[in-house]
Amino acid sequence: MQVSSLNEVKIYSLSCGKSLPEWLSDRKKRALQKKDVGTYKPRVRCYDTYQLSLKFERCLDSEVVTFETLSDDYSKIVFLHNDRYIEFHSQSGFYYKTRIPKFGRDFSYHYPSCDLYFVGASSEVYRLNLEQGRYLNPLQTDAAENNVCDINSVHGLFATGTIEGRVECWDPRTRSRVGLLDGALSSVTADSEINSLPTISALKFNGALTMAVGTSTGQVLLYDLRSDKPLLVKDHQYGLPIKSLHFQDSLDLILSADSRIVKMWNKNSGKIFTSLEPEHDINDVCLYPGSGMLLTANETPKMGIYYIPVLGPAPRWCSFLDNLTEELEENPESTVYDDYKFVTKKDLENLGLTHLIGSPFLRAYMHGFFMDIRLYHKVKLMVNPFAYEEYRKDKIRQKIEETRAQRVQLKKLPKVNKELALKLIEEEEEKQKSTWKKKVKSLPNILTDDRFKVMFENPDFQVDEESEEFRLLNPLVSKISEKRKKKLRLLEQQELHEKEEEEEPEGKPSDAESSESSDDEKDWVEEVRKQRRLLHQEEKVKRQEQLREDRQTVLKPQFYEIKAGEEFRSFRDSATKQKLMNKTLEDRLKLEAKNGTLSISDTTVGSKQLTFTLKRSEQQKKQQEAEKLHRQERKTLRRSAGHLKSRHRRGRPFH
Repeated sequence: MQVSSLNEVKIYSLSCGKSLPEWLSDRKKRALQKKDVGTYKPRVRCYDTYQLSLKFERCLDSEVVTFETLSDDYSKIVFLHNDRYIEFHSQSGFYYKTRIPKFGRDFSYHYPSCDLYFVGASSEVYRLNLEQGRYLNPLQTDAAENNVCDINSVHGLFATGTIEGRVECWDPRTRSRVGLLDGALSSVTADSEINSLPTISALKFNGALTMAVGTSTGQVLLYDLRSDKPLLVKDHQYGLPIKSLHFQDSLDLILSADSRIVKMWNKNSGKIFTSLEPEHDINDVCLYPGSGMLLTANETPKMGIYYIPVLGPAPRWCSFLDNLTEELEENPESTVYDDYKFVTKKDLENLGLTHLIGSPFLRAYMHGFFMDIRLYHKVKLMVNPFAYEEYRKDKIRQKIEETRAQRVQLKKLPKVNKELALKLIEEEEEKQKSTWKKKVKSLPNILTDDRFKVMFENPDFQVDEESEEFRLLNPLVSKISEKRKKKLRLLEQQELHEKEEEEEPEGKPSDAESSESSDDEKDWVEEVRKQRRLLHQEEKVKRQEQLREDRQTVLKPQFYEIKAGEEFRSFRDSATKQKLMNKTLEDRLKLEAKNGTLSISDTTVGSKQLTFTLKRSEQQKKQQEAEKLHRQERKTLRRSAGHLKSRHRRGRPFH
């Protein structure tokens, strides 16, 4: 599998053969690739992707210009040949053949009406209705010839690219032209050099309003159908006709290809994403839907198959590609040519081949040479008869390295929070030793995370182990910290020794470790009680010091100014109210009953009845007195008026 990278986008070539050096002559390349020489008969091959095998192969009478499948499977296929014939194939094989008046170059299928639209070396667009089985009246364009065509899958608009560099849009329902775009004029920019009139060589719709147009001079124009001016013009800089256009919606990319290169660029900004340049000329490009697999039809019997993980996952029928690419990314390897061995000058001295430097047997490359792999194996067998001894030494060296890995390694601890760092290292080692390591998702280590780097460098982040919060959260911190401090002393002593000396410190026996663990369990309660007593003593000392300071302080009288419009209420009322609020409900009820604002009586049914008398403020009392006085005056007036009326009825005079 060959890997290439451009703009940090990796492209895996799945169909590459032997990797040959570029400095080999063309004659040697042809000798090593004999199978790539020659032509082949016109034929069509169908592959079963789930079985990864060839399903069938059919030979044809003439070369195919283009073809299209009309069904979801291979049961309905239409081929356009270069001899004006249109061939229909069913699931069993050849079905029917017919002919069009002019040589065809492209065709599209209109699903709502079952019409095939053919364009070619004519100004007419031929229509073949598959439901009726006959030709319909053609569409008459203003162009001399038409190169490509496409039908919008959303609203059914038919577009054809002409040899004059224009795009004509037709409505299949009314069979009339509804729009005209001049791509040749729009493709000419200030930096472009034009030697001939650009023609339309590729056409592709995306959605309801977007259309990409490729010209014969290597430009790609991106249109919004609501405007006759292109949104963007992208130049391939090769001057070759654009042969294929594809849209990649997940990353907003456009894949445009000429016979030399496949370019992937952003459709909004035109910025290049990556590019792909096969060894042979490209005829067509196919992007597998919803994946990162790209297939190219080249001027060679072998198709180009590429996998780009950035574009999407591998198809379901070849999901193993994701695992292969992940392994290659984890273990990157340098480029190695097949049938050749790279050797350094020291290797040549060991083999006794230094006299071949400068001869055709060695080809200088970077810091060494390339030589034929067969010559290398022959010389190595002759020069090194003691290969078994070297193999034995390598095995011994591997065993020694394995035992060294089991020794206690020196740990480089940071300057700040050494005990915390040692604790994190111990926890990491315990996780690595545990059996459920593979089941649990691995979390990032704080020591290696850049976000927490300052915590082990800045002294302001030093953990205060004497603080009350730390001691309450860690009741046995003293016991554990003593062990870690001992470890820290040992590590500091080991760092003082020379780096070349590798001494294995003696470990404690298993009995001692088990006894220590049991002692820790026994001392748990005692340590917690001890910490609590110490905290209570510290709090008692703090309270005594606070009382002593309060006694020494002398209180001075303070004066406050009352705002205008406010009345002063004595502190005695507020104190009485505060005392009343602190009492229970029973005491407050007794006090209210004593003051006469509450009366408790028994009812006939045996329950209690409470009667409350609400206290009135001074303002309410004044208002009630005024109302009472007013009622008395009205009564007096009514009495005097009644007295006068009675005297008037009796005929008595008024005095």
